[in-house]
Amino acid sequence: MENKRIETRTLTGLALFTAIVIVLQLLGAFVRFGPFSISLVLIPIVVGAALYGPWAGAWLGFVFGVVVLLSGDAAPFLAVSIPGTILTVILKGTLSGFCAGLVYRLFAKKFELPAVICAAITAPVVNTGLFLIGCLIFFMPTISGWAQGMGFEDVGKYMIFGLVGGNFLFELLINIVLSPVIVRLIKLGKKG
Repeated sequence: MENKRIETRTLTGLALFTAIVIVLQLLGAFVRFGPFSISLVLIPIVVGAALYGPWAGAWLGFVFGVVVLLSGDAAPFLAVSIPGTILTVILKGTLSGFCAGLVYRLFAKKFELPAVICAAITAPVVNTGLFLIGCLIFFMPTISGWAQGMGFEDVGKYMIFGLVGGNFLFELLINIVLSPVIVRLIKLGKKG
């Protein structure tokens, strides 16, 4: 009976976090630093990964990727390469959640707060890192044109400062601040 209660609680929590990911991604499309929207959804991905494990984080990251594709946020890239965009967007979301869950699990038994902070750092690093790798593999000619159009002579500087810099710093800071607080509040609520 206890196992069914735990499974039900986990499924309910995961469903709630899935809905939060969808809503935050759709609302986050309106918050922009630079050409792309801020990924506010990394917070529930990190929290879900910390509470329910790496596979839950992977699921939430996958949902994030699907919503990015369906919302039109990836349209500039879809126009260049549909398979490259789908692979990049799904992989970066899924792996950011999975890796955050692994990092949390690695440190959580001894150091709860640092484990959440490390997971909160991992998610945007993996998300942005895989985005940049996807750009290098699938979209370099287009990105070179964007860089020239923005007055950047060096495409690498454009990718870091024009394409992802502000977004990454915002996502990183908001994750480091909010993810530990939310995990702590949820765990306190479970005890009470």
